[in-house]
Amino acid sequence: QVQLVESGGGLVQAGGSLRLSCAASISIFSINAMGWYRQAPGKQRELVASTITRGGITNYADSVKGRFTISRDNAKNTVFLQMNSLKPEDTAIYYCKANLPYRGDYWGQGTQVTVSS
Repeated sequence: QVQLVESGGGLVQAGGSLRLSCAASISIFSINAMGWYRQAPGKQRELVASTITRGGITNYADSVKGRFTISRDNAKNTVFLQMNSLKPEDTAIYYCKANLPYRGDYWGQGTQVTVSS
């Protein structure tokens, strides 16, 4: 069983920053790709940012390009999401996802991010 533990959410004013962490219970090199998704009330879950663990290719939603950065610490099997210049519309529950070969997707429990105006 793969476990993903997210942390770092909270309440911040517009224009502020937060850094989310997602720690995996297995080696990050056993994972095809990791990503951050978010779901706001009444909306569908959407991709925020993702990274291919071998090669380091990253992908961002247009709404967060230039403001958010996905990175990882291979030694700690952890992926981060640095969020700068936060906007009220970034308010959502943020989820970490790992895609494993032959085993599919695993999700974290989510962490709440609230941006006040």
